[in-house]
Amino acid sequence: MADIHPTAVVDPGAVLEGDVVIGPYAVVGDKVTIGEGTRVGAHAVISGETTIGKNNRIHSFSMVGGVPQDLKHNGDLTRLTLGDGNVVREFATIHTGTLDGGGETRIGNDNFFMAYSHVAHDCRIGNKVVMANCATLAGHVAVGDFAVLGGLSGVHQFARIGESSFVAAGAMVSLDVPPFSRVGGDRAKLLGVNALGLKRRGISAETVAVIKRAIRLIFKEDTALADGLELAEAELGETPEVARLIEFVRASSRGCCR
Repeated sequence: MADIHPTAVVDPGAVLEGDVVIGPYAVVGDKVTIGEGTRVGAHAVISGETTIGKNNRIHSFSMVGGVPQDLKHNGDLTRLTLGDGNVVREFATIHTGTLDGGGETRIGNDNFFMAYSHVAHDCRIGNKVVMANCATLAGHVAVGDFAVLGGLSGVHQFARIGESSFVAAGAMVSLDVPPFSRVGGDRAKLLGVNALGLKRRGISAETVAVIKRAIRLIFKEDTALADGLELAEAELGETPEVARLIEFVRASSRGCCR
């Protein structure tokens, strides 16, 4: 049985699986499903057609499943899907999707959303992503596994943040961020390889060296991007991480930080 504080407001239509804890003055809407082991803090609000997995921690005053901040949104029923083991800290906001964006915001597992961070409508976030305080995603942003967004950073709508990349504090990202890279500044520019993040992920020093070489080849200043991609593919393309890097850059419609 769920443990619901007497002051919490939980709609009878909500589905709370075993061992869910709802704190004081929290509000849970009628189309919400919360998986077992999840804890919802005091004054948190969970609304919309929102499905939350197991063992999440939704802290006080956060807003999960809020209405999209999109002028085109006319009250259509759209969704938010949040996986397992995520942490949503104080005053963080995560919104449902829009019909134009497929109708769903989707978030994976073991992500950490620090205080005042924001995930807008139709975003796609992988696993083990960290968004530091006040980091903000506009609508339709895709974030790969193990990415880290520093405090007060902002990401333009439809941009992509590659796996294991690092966005520096205060960065304003208007283009795609290549996997395994570090970017910073306004507008964000390529600073190098996220060597520390790759080490923490367990990537070997030898593979990190190969990734560094690939990024130098692809984004060399006096070389056309297409030529750089071909050089990297011919020389280093058998390394899986490099293959994913090349695929990401080739698929970019906005262009990548350089």
